[in-house]
Amino acid sequence: MPFHATIRSESFSFADLRELLAKANEEKSGDQLAGLAASSVRERIAAKWALADVTLGEIVANPVIDPAQDDVSRLVLDTHDRAGFAELQSLTVGEFREFLLSEHADEATLQRLRFAIT
Repeated sequence: MPFHATIRSESFSFADLRELLAKANEEKSGDQLAGLAASSVRERIAAKWALADVTLGEIVANPVIDPAQDDVSRLVLDTHDRAGFAELQSLTVGEFREFLLSEHADEATLQRLRFAIT
């Protein structure tokens, strides 16, 4: 599923979640050498805006690294608290950020959700 964002009448498209995450990431020389980095600051900002609208459920449902081929990804998936995640899955990345910065994200809540947000 492609993702889109427009900044000052310039449109940006990202083919899939993998590309969106790579382009939204802060600039790193290794990413540039691998051809994964955003080509401009404007593209990086557009990717961050588009990422802010992606739901947490969509991210979990579309792992960037196949758990069948990666032990760490499989461990994260196997220990993921799906029941706890149910109350978070419809939040967008932007909404989740706001939740984490709010007074609702107190120590007790974060302890309860810790395996849901790993």
